[in-house]
Amino acid sequence: MNRIAAVSLGIFLSGVGAAHFVVPGYFRTLVPRWLTQPALLVAAAGAAEIAVGALVLTPRWRAAGGWAAAALITIYLVSHVDALRSARADRTRFLEQPVGAAARLVVNLFYICWSIAVAEAAA
Repeated sequence: MNRIAAVSLGIFLSGVGAAHFVVPGYFRTLVPRWLTQPALLVAAAGAAEIAVGALVLTPRWRAAGGWAAAALITIYLVSHVDALRSARADRTRFLEQPVGAAARLVVNLFYICWSIAVAEAAA
């Protein structure tokens, strides 16, 4: 089961990282307005997710990759907390409404727990 969780996490991170380059416009919408250079941030995050995904997929580096994934996703919480702070019920996009923004935050907390579980299992 530990191997399945780790490989799934590695594939997930690598896939999401690649998506940053395939559909960067979507990921730019997740960058808080007060952060500058959203295109650069999206590209850097995508590259980081691919690199971390590769670490998780490599058994020798799996524990480090799990901890790196948890740290990276924790950094993303800034974006999700900002989205929740500025969410409004009258917005048309689900992720900009309070329930959608809260869901984004909760899902990312799950990803952090998944990453920590992979790191601890590999240690």
